[in-house]
Amino acid sequence: MKNKLFLLPVLVFIFFSCDILRFSRFEVLSWTPGEGYFSEPEKIVISILFSKEPNKASVERNFTLTGDGSRIRGSFFWEGNKLIFTPLSPLEKNIEYTINVSADASDKDGLSMDEAFICNFTTRPDNTRPVLLSYFPAMYAQTDDPRMEISLEFSIPVPIRALYDHVSFSPSMTGFWRTENNSKLAIFTPSEPWMLNNRYEIRISASLTGSNGMNIGYDFLSIFITQTDYEIPYLLQVNRISKNGDFTLITTEENQGWEKEDKLHLIFSKPVDSVTVKNYINIEDGPPLVMETFPGFNTDFIFRLESIPVYESRFTLKIKPGIKDKAGNETKDEYIYRVLANGRLSKPPELAGLRIPMAPGNEIDKELEHFGIDSLYHIISISDENYPSGLSTGTWIELYFITAEGAAIDLFSVMEHFRVETSNNVITFSARQIKTSNFSVSLPQAGWEDYQRIEISGNLVNSINFGIINFQISPGLKDTYGNKNEKLLRISVIK
Repeated sequence: MKNKLFLLPVLVFIFFSCDILRFSRFEVLSWTPGEGYFSEPEKIVISILFSKEPNKASVERNFTLTGDGSRIRGSFFWEGNKLIFTPLSPLEKNIEYTINVSADASDKDGLSMDEAFICNFTTRPDNTRPVLLSYFPAMYAQTDDPRMEISLEFSIPVPIRALYDHVSFSPSMTGFWRTENNSKLAIFTPSEPWMLNNRYEIRISASLTGSNGMNIGYDFLSIFITQTDYEIPYLLQVNRISKNGDFTLITTEENQGWEKEDKLHLIFSKPVDSVTVKNYINIEDGPPLVMETFPGFNTDFIFRLESIPVYESRFTLKIKPGIKDKAGNETKDEYIYRVLANGRLSKPPELAGLRIPMAPGNEIDKELEHFGIDSLYHIISISDENYPSGLSTGTWIELYFITAEGAAIDLFSVMEHFRVETSNNVITFSARQIKTSNFSVSLPQAGWEDYQRIEISGNLVNSINFGIINFQISPGLKDTYGNKNEKLLRISVIK
């Protein structure tokens, strides 16, 4: 009975001893720096706090710190149950670090850990691999655009250099990369058209890295096919567009009525390359053409003339073969259009004739003389009787002009350009006033009623000399439409 009573406390002690051992495991309670990202690696403190007093030699022997898989050497320091590890050189940026204490590490009583302690931290800003979110063209897409751009959208920014190094085309294609959307969208522009009726492969190497240094981790392949398009483009229509936006068809006959502000409008059967349109269209005997249509592939193109064509001049519009569509098909025909720049609103003002009184002081009988632009060297009856020599006599000169429909002569332009010049100092005339109504003689010169009349009053001094009198308007006479006559207008008479 005594033996049985003795065994009972022993069994109770053994039971509680096992229970104490089971609930007092040797393990890691905490550690630094903790998981996550650290921007200043030189300030990181690596420490491990154990639950019980460790066997220091065992822990140090079973401790490792690695950076991107490479072991880092250092020294150990203990503060009670806490291990502090100091690397021989400071930790670096852009590295993935791992702390490992194997399960063989034990406490001072030889009790090992139940499992290895493994933890991670990083000095790399982002350890996310780039992911290809979308791409264009889609797999097995067919295209008839010879200058189609390739686009790749990634989950994180991708450097330009990585695109050149790790994205390739088969058959090979040269071009240039650019990025948008904070460098997440990569766009490839080919330097030459994609070949027709061909199969292209787009390859992305697993080594392509994002801006954080992480690679994509897998090879990518996409395929697209260029379609065959044999339809030849051709010119459907050529129009003249007025300032007001009205369209007039230009035909193969001579096209009259071109105004100075008219524009040229071409319509093709399908979209064609603006570069080839510009290169294969030109004007002969007229101002150069300037394309106003935005560059690219279009069916409609608008041009303006670089300068105003000479009124009543003729120019020829030629459109040569070779204009290309997206598939590289070229126009085969040559188109020729002849145009006459004689628009009724673009006619520059012209001097038609003049009228001057031979009895300036006689209000009853003015004894008017008139001279047309073709009155070359007619006799004018200026003499001592009507214009005494050496005296300043008040008189006037009427000028008659032919203008564009609805336009009027610019009076300032008349005053600027009108002159009376003579040989042998025959007369002098000083203008004082210009008017377009309340004329000294109410009725216009017969036959000139449809011309615009302007009266210039002033003083005329006659001389005893004989010679030629030139009533002239120098180049630059303008009307209210802005039409300008660049010629010297002159009526010459003889005294």
